[in-house]
Amino acid sequence: MGIFGRLSDWLKNIFGKRHVRIGIYGPPNAGKTTLANRIAQDWSGGFVGEVSEIPHETRKVQKKGGIVVKDGKSSLRIDIVDTPGIATKVDFHEFMEYGLDEEEAKRRAKEATEGVIEAIKWLDNIDGVILLMDSTKNPFTQVNITILGNLEARELPVIIAANKIDLDGSTPATLKSAFPQHEVIPISALTGANIDLLYKAMLRKFKRR
Repeated sequence: MGIFGRLSDWLKNIFGKRHVRIGIYGPPNAGKTTLANRIAQDWSGGFVGEVSEIPHETRKVQKKGGIVVKDGKSSLRIDIVDTPGIATKVDFHEFMEYGLDEEEAKRRAKEATEGVIEAIKWLDNIDGVILLMDSTKNPFTQVNITILGNLEARELPVIIAANKIDLDGSTPATLKSAFPQHEVIPISALTGANIDLLYKAMLRKFKRR
């Protein structure tokens, strides 16, 4: 390394803060936007998006930047990228079960399908991923396996967040045994339970590459 390279690294160490773009990925209704809102509110007082019990409420990528996560002397400046739920198929009938008429259901299904494509494209601009899984459900789904395989192929740093530990039937230990090669943090994005453990993991895992 030349003198200018060493000088650049020295300046970054003295003045620079790590600034990374973190994507929140997972299947529909895993709690991605709830988690994005939790992170934003905890560290910037901001807000990322609306949440709903209806699947695919988030159908476009939502971003919030300038968030600084801290733990003691360690800090990490991040942009949160809240992505639409990944699904292998979006059926408009699913929306009609929530009282939407057929026209609205078909519109939402089209937007949700476009959102899946957008979320996958965004992986080219992501430095690390929080993969959110519902800890009350079987982790061995086609969606979970497909997302994780895609992230591993891209060699992106990943933290698996086992969400919804506040609910009956939550078994985060099942996720830990299912994916032993990855760090699994049991959390409740809704109540904030264990969210400090997720922040510590983010500080360890996500560094500008």
